Amino acid sequence: MNINKMIDHTKLGANVSLAQIDQLIEEAKTFRFKSVCVNPIWVNYAKQGLKETDVLVCTVIGFPHGTHQTDVKRFEAEVAIKDGADELDMVINVSALKQKKDEDVKKDIQAVVKAGGGRTVKVIIETCYLTPEEIERACKIAVDAGAHFVKTSTGFGPSGAKVEDVMLMKKTVNGRAEVKASGGVRTYDDALKMIEAGATRIGTSNGVDIVNQRRVNHDSNTSY
Repeated sequence: MNINKMIDHTKLGANVSLAQIDQLIEEAKTFRFKSVCVNPIWVNYAKQGLKETDVLVCTVIGFPHGTHQTDVKRFEAEVAIKDGADELDMVINVSALKQKKDEDVKKDIQAVVKAGGGRTVKVIIETCYLTPEEIERACKIAVDAGAHFVKTSTGFGPSGAKVEDVMLMKKTVNGRAEVKASGGVRTYDDALKMIEAGATRIGTSNGVDIVNQRRVNHDSNTSY
């Protein structure tokens, strides 16, 4: 298992510096991660920095609360793609989901999927705020709207990915989409538990530690 190819190497936040983005890019090159996940302002810079590699550039839409208007999410996605984004991680309107305004949630997702033009769209359902029934409903809406992944968390909520939530998401999408575990995945053992539960992508700012722990504890001959 090439766990590095399952990692979206992530640096998100209000005070991320250029130096931190440069470090993220260099680490992604060294460890050959699946992608870097950055705020929209860094998409074009990251794309240029990774142009000689197979590392993708992922960015976030409607982040971190998901409360942007649908047209704003669509426009944000269009700009991100123009800047070079390969993948889009969008946040649902959690409040609308909890009010059972499922069509509103679906329209949000459909707008980003359409703007994506076939690019991978991951739908962040923010499981920490949802009941199991709501997790199932969010996953079904996302799949019906054309999303390629359902994702646990933004990493900005009160808690992140949980094994039981990943298992439920995997069962609910039933092969129609994949699952990304994000939020609180800090070690190789954390990542392995999520993968065993059904995740095929891991969102983390600890990607370097995770792959190094695997080399030390599980496979000293791993190369990247």
